[in-house]
Amino acid sequence: MMTLTLGHFLSLGAMLFALSVIGIFLNRKNLIVLLMAIELMLLAVNMNFVAFSHYLGDMHGQVFVFFILTVAAAESAIGLAILVLLFRNKNNINVDELNSLRG
Repeated sequence: MMTLTLGHFLSLGAMLFALSVIGIFLNRKNLIVLLMAIELMLLAVNMNFVAFSHYLGDMHGQVFVFFILTVAAAESAIGLAILVLLFRNKNNINVDELNSLRG
């Protein structure tokens, strides 16, 4: 039976983080996909915090994850509210066509 080590969790977190960075750079048109890639990036970092916390026997990393998740939930709610307002006003959510936010 194979046991999961810290390296397994860190490599999975690195793959999720790399996937989210690729998602951000490849898709710069759809705002919803950009928000999902940012959330995936935060979850990859959270997984690394939990893995280090478990293998070091310390609870500080897991408590820190709860604070990150609350900030991520608030960010998602505000981001989706802004997205709904932009769609109502512009009938489009493509990032290239949203030039009304420029100062």
